[in-house]
Amino acid sequence: MATRVPVPVNETVHAPVNDTVYDTVTAPVVATVRGLTRRFGDRTVLDGLDLTIRRGEFVALLGRSGSGKSTLLRALAGLDEEVEGGLKVDGSVAVAFQEPRLVPWKRVRDNLTLGLNGPDPAGRAEAALAEVGLTDRARAWPLTLSGGEAQRASLARALVREPGLLLLDEPFSALDALTRITVHRLVLDLWAAHGPAVLLVTHDVDEALLLADRVLVLDGGRLAHEWTVAAPRPRHRDHPDLLTLRAALLSALGVTPEGPA
Repeated sequence: MATRVPVPVNETVHAPVNDTVYDTVTAPVVATVRGLTRRFGDRTVLDGLDLTIRRGEFVALLGRSGSGKSTLLRALAGLDEEVEGGLKVDGSVAVAFQEPRLVPWKRVRDNLTLGLNGPDPAGRAEAALAEVGLTDRARAWPLTLSGGEAQRASLARALVREPGLLLLDEPFSALDALTRITVHRLVLDLWAAHGPAVLLVTHDVDEALLLADRVLVLDGGRLAHEWTVAAPRPRHRDHPDLLTLRAALLSALGVTPEGPA
């Protein structure tokens, strides 16, 4: 079982939110992981992994299928009590999964208020739905939503709790290309407005480069590679810096111009 205790950190990361740059020294640490290990029988998925995430960072995590990306996310979310090592998260955590996971027998607004503490939960839910453009769907049943609407509702449900750490587990993978672009922009707007630290788990190299300021590659149970993405927003896929990083990321993931290594 992971021990949730503070651990000294010395990473140096700049994380822009709008025009703000969180200083690498003064920005508070939101999540600290040291020596995190997770075994499933004889198989070690996470092997002494170290990671620090600071306030306002947008971090993308890539890796081959089965590399442990979702396992790490579940540990940070407090959903896996079998992990070993040091893990500390300051503040609340919210998760948006690949499937929106809306409760089908509750209307959209009621999905947001479910388990929501504090004053005026209905008003806060309505404000969150307005942020994602779903005011007119507050009383709808989840099964009547389109895929994009359901994912926007899932994001609203996560952000209405004002988390210090927002975990995104491949939340765009089931969306069509045009809806994905729209939701990408929405996520960046919400990130800029609320300022949480974000950890995005994805298989999509282009998505990672368009959204994140730091891209990590998980391999062999540890973070094997790390890149800072300095290209200004809004980003375009054909930006020279992104093309260079894309080639490096694909190589790190074992993908060559001729195909997978």
